Amino acid sequence: MNLELLMGHRPILTSRSTVDTIFALTQEIPGERPPLEIEALKKTHQNLDGYQVKTMIRKTQLKMLAETWILFVMVIVAGLSAPSASHAERGMEVLTGSIKEYLESNALCLPASYKHQSSSNNKGLCLADIYRLTGLRPLWVTPEGPGKKASTILLYLSQSDTEGLDPEDYGVTRISDLWSARQPQSLAGLDILLTFKLIQYIHDVSCGRLSDLNKAFDPVVAIEKALNVPDLAGYLAGLPPPHQHYTGLKKALKKYRTMEKGGEWQPIPAGKTIWPGEPDDRVPAIVHRLARSCDIDAKVSDLTYYDRSLKPCIVQFQTMYGLEPDGLVGPKTLAAMNIPLSRLIQKIIINMERWRWRQHNLGKKYILVNITSFNLFAFDKEHIALEMPVIVGKVKNQTPVFSSHIRYIDMNPYWNIPKSIAVNEELPKLKKNPYYLVNRHVRLFASGKADAKELNSTAINWAGISPARMAQYRLRQDPGPWNSLGNIKFVFPNPYAVYMHDTPGKSLFSHSRRDFSHGCIRVSNPSGLAAFVLEDTAEKWSLEKINTIRKSGKRQIIRLPTPLPVHITYQTTWVDKNGMIYFNEDLYDQDEALIKALFDK
Repeated sequence: MNLELLMGHRPILTSRSTVDTIFALTQEIPGERPPLEIEALKKTHQNLDGYQVKTMIRKTQLKMLAETWILFVMVIVAGLSAPSASHAERGMEVLTGSIKEYLESNALCLPASYKHQSSSNNKGLCLADIYRLTGLRPLWVTPEGPGKKASTILLYLSQSDTEGLDPEDYGVTRISDLWSARQPQSLAGLDILLTFKLIQYIHDVSCGRLSDLNKAFDPVVAIEKALNVPDLAGYLAGLPPPHQHYTGLKKALKKYRTMEKGGEWQPIPAGKTIWPGEPDDRVPAIVHRLARSCDIDAKVSDLTYYDRSLKPCIVQFQTMYGLEPDGLVGPKTLAAMNIPLSRLIQKIIINMERWRWRQHNLGKKYILVNITSFNLFAFDKEHIALEMPVIVGKVKNQTPVFSSHIRYIDMNPYWNIPKSIAVNEELPKLKKNPYYLVNRHVRLFASGKADAKELNSTAINWAGISPARMAQYRLRQDPGPWNSLGNIKFVFPNPYAVYMHDTPGKSLFSHSRRDFSHGCIRVSNPSGLAAFVLEDTAEKWSLEKINTIRKSGKRQIIRLPTPLPVHITYQTTWVDKNGMIYFNEDLYDQDEALIKALFDK
């Protein structure tokens, strides 16, 4: 090291008087023996005169002194550039004390639905319980300020609107206000606020905001993961559902919020139905509305009458909104056009919420039924291998939302008539016609037991049978073309006694609204669905083979070696494989309650 550089370019004194002085000082140190290097110089250069030896010794001593000064200065500089360990520890102790004081004066209890394996079932967690596991030390800040993970947390809380959440629900403004503070009390408040809001965000973005509907959530596990993962941003990015049904809605949300920046679209006045070819003063407003949300041909943008070139755009709009695609601009089509943009954004957000309630891993191969669109989609590696219209439950017999696994296919099945149908539908018809069961190949048994005696339904005085007595009978329809389940039944365990099946009533699939069942799902292409379900089994199941068994009329159970996931959903807003967004009718009137729960604050 250059001593001149270390001393700030000040010249080192090298005059003989200075050397003599330094030498004299070193010689006068009491009790010091001459360094070995100096003694060696004296012995090596005995032939030199006294002055020369003295000069060489002085140079050596000067060199040694300079090195000592360099070491001394280095120690001083190092000491000035870094605080002592005890100083840092004292700062952390003060911060830890501030956190303890803050938690003692602010309960900050978490929702009762948040459970940790070590906590009581009857007592919810408080934030203090989490901090005690870390010795009440700060998790995200130091006495010098917020750390790298704190910055990552703030970033994701600030961008929570992209997931259909509200950043202000996660204290973003308050966190930003505390960000530059360095007082222990403020830093303690910042650390606790980051922890509290991070727990809330992790829960909401992965499980959903409505605590009475969410999946099991352990806030202690969530924070431990956040503290221990090397890539916190990657961990937080992986919390929402990763599948295309959720990410498609996320992209749609961004698109519609961009539209919203251009303002709400103007309402279109009611009036008579507009047919293709007819002039109407409302056509320019209709074209403008379609241009905001649909891809339409620029050539129709200045129309003042319903030109036939506009019809495909009307049909596309009607399809997007689950309407009859007749191309006529009637009351239902106009009502859909007049749904406010802000309302459509809310519908996107509540359907993102619905996906968060469900399991995130749908499977590599699975079946998805959307009740509100009356459609079934068979997915294989995120690609649609098969889709078909389905029939779902009536409003009074709603198809439930759940997930399960298809375990077997029942070919040419019996139909064991549910007690509710037997009491409410079969009994009134039997009172009018005692041959009603026989005519439909339905057999009557004395009870629900497997060995119950079969009875002659035509010999019973049905006028005297009460609903309670009717509920004790078992009614079973034989396989055949008359069977209400058709000749294929897909069975998956669930507490609702719901399954998918064929149907003899094929004409009902031509309706745009298809809620005709008692809750089960009737499929329009049962052979195709069976081929999809069975294609990975060891035995090769072709369509021809499946149809041969169907036509035989003989019952056969085909069990799956690996059960296939099936998801029954209620998505009033969804995105197809081409990125087109659909706003279906709220069949069971569930949207309004959900919108109120999420947006009425």
